[in-house]
Amino acid sequence: MLTKLDSVEVPAGQDVRWLAVAARDRNFDGHFYYAVKTTGVYCRPSCAARAAKPGNISFHATREDAERAGFRPCKRCKPNELALAGRHAAKIAEICRHIEATPDIPSLQEMASRAGLSLYHFHRLFKAITGVTPRAYAIAHRTKRVREALAKPGATVTEAFYNTGFNSSGRFYETSNEMLGMTPTTYRDGGGNIEICFAVGECSLGSILVARTNKGVCAILMGDDPDALARDLQDRFPRGRLIGGNAGFEKLAAKVIGFVEAPGLGLDLPLDIRGTVFQQRVWQALREIPTGSTTSYAEIAKRIGAPKSVRAVASACAANPIAVAIPCHRVVRNDGAIAGYRWGVARKRALLEREKAK
Repeated sequence: MLTKLDSVEVPAGQDVRWLAVAARDRNFDGHFYYAVKTTGVYCRPSCAARAAKPGNISFHATREDAERAGFRPCKRCKPNELALAGRHAAKIAEICRHIEATPDIPSLQEMASRAGLSLYHFHRLFKAITGVTPRAYAIAHRTKRVREALAKPGATVTEAFYNTGFNSSGRFYETSNEMLGMTPTTYRDGGGNIEICFAVGECSLGSILVARTNKGVCAILMGDDPDALARDLQDRFPRGRLIGGNAGFEKLAAKVIGFVEAPGLGLDLPLDIRGTVFQQRVWQALREIPTGSTTSYAEIAKRIGAPKSVRAVASACAANPIAVAIPCHRVVRNDGAIAGYRWGVARKRALLEREKAK
């Protein structure tokens, strides 16, 4: 007995492969292939070719199985080649490797031509797959190279800018603060020329450390051990000059503590945010979540134009060093479950409960 499904005959009681072929479901591409005896070809489940009679169809686990059985690949869906999404991913991966191997930042036209795509299509595809624009990716990679060059024992700033593709020291210094959050010399010296005021206080959620550079708040850390928080700050700026906060700074720390206790007060602080291009995009999206609201990691990924980067979004949330001011506690799982907070799930739950009760 046969039943009808989208104009394709499906033998009653048969497995899901029939349904996948009937629905031309792309989710099954690569999981199996079907062959048609009357044409001698094998296809992907999503092939748009005219439906064949069930009696003429056979299923095969791999392309090799279908070809050993005497079938040739369909010229329409090309099952012996990567699927379109796979081909796109391979092209973008090749461009990423090209960016990483090129001292200078390639032009958008050069990258698009290398991928064999139009400027618009290439730019849109690159961002969809990597989560950032081609230029942002190139800058992020150059930043990584600059950091690595400056971190080498005995490294000089001059060697660093020549070895990372800058043609002049002027251009290097123009962009260094954006890349490093400080001058190259300061970065090389482990933040040795940066003064960081900090204070450690207590609130109902435990110990809390607030630190600030001359640009803004660079860390808000929470935990159970004040000494551990101070060590964490020192590890971030190994040669930075940590200075105990004066009376004015104590007021800023009190403001942060006040927000933790009563979120309805609001918190508007100048921030010194240091992270990769992708992290900063995520953190900016977090700052746009209203007090008392929550969203999912998947939603944040969509908001920044990188819907496939859910894990990367979760990693950026975990790397956030500025608690509450960059509210990563407002991000939950798709099912609403509260999990994955750097400073403990109990604190995350408490913060959310207070914000909803404001």
